[in-house]
Amino acid sequence: MRRSTSNRTAGRLFDNPSIRGLSLGALDPYVRRQVRGTRPTILFFSAAGRTVPDFLARWVNGKGLTIVPVPDPADVEQRVLRSLPQLVVIDADGGPQGLALCARLKADSYSAIVPLAVLTSRHTTDRVQEWFTAGADEVISPLFEPTEQASRLDGLMTRTARDVAVNPSTRLPGTTEIEREIRRRMENGELFAVCYADLDHFKEYNDRYSYNDGDRVIYILSRILHDVVKGLLGNRGFIGHIGGDDFIFIIPFDAIPDVCGEVLEVFDTLIPYQYNEQDRRAGYYFGKDRRGQLHRVPLMTLSIGIVTNQHRRFAHPAQVSELATEMKSYAKTQPGSVFVVDRRHDAELDDDGVR
Repeated sequence: MRRSTSNRTAGRLFDNPSIRGLSLGALDPYVRRQVRGTRPTILFFSAAGRTVPDFLARWVNGKGLTIVPVPDPADVEQRVLRSLPQLVVIDADGGPQGLALCARLKADSYSAIVPLAVLTSRHTTDRVQEWFTAGADEVISPLFEPTEQASRLDGLMTRTARDVAVNPSTRLPGTTEIEREIRRRMENGELFAVCYADLDHFKEYNDRYSYNDGDRVIYILSRILHDVVKGLLGNRGFIGHIGGDDFIFIIPFDAIPDVCGEVLEVFDTLIPYQYNEQDRRAGYYFGKDRRGQLHRVPLMTLSIGIVTNQHRRFAHPAQVSELATEMKSYAKTQPGSVFVVDRRHDAELDDDGVR
């Protein structure tokens, strides 16, 4: 079930030679500048004043990290809240202060995202369970060989990076992974399209129904994008969630008509059923604008702004993001569910895209 894109005139946006030839001179803001700063930090707390264990010191040095012993639990909390370190390690043999510190850090939603590992010199089931109940992410004991101890820290850091890189409501990759995927395709020399999808009339829908209904719509959109992109392209497609009702999906250039046409077709089929029968049959409802005036609000539609590297040379993912945002804004000025493609050329590239 795919909608032909031949009637989507907005898909030929900017196919106008008079606005081609954008200068690359504006790329300087996208050049990464080296920023001086400290290396990523690990905090080590031992109420007994013990030194950093040898295996932990070797692991830290091998990762290019910095470990800072902090003897005061209050100071540990302040440092975590102030700078969000890479990892907190607590010596379990230093008395009850460590357990209380673990519980306090994990009870705060802000500090809870910092991974916390516990080192103990003896392994008992009750003791390990006590730390996990307090919120510890990993408990390392002499039960494990030094190489396994290091591997468990590696696994903890990997899980943490994965967990904070996804949007909690849709479990799709967030902005960090979106930028990494764009950069990967740029470096591989792939011909790709970055598609910025955004809901139209979503705020009015939330105002009429509820934020719970709005969250359901966002989740439905995430499933549509995932199922269509992955169903048609498999591993050649990527879907990310910027936040709210803003999504990015990255696909091969030649897949634009099929993927975007299918996304819009499925969206327009399913979304009307998120309204009550009266609104769905009418195709609109009355809502108030910011001045309190009643006006007709149409059912939600989907706008997709698309940027490709067919006729452009990108210097940085931030440039792609800026152009995709521009195209998304243009798409939202068009009626109905549409996708629009930026077809402007860089002056340095000829009409065939030869560099």
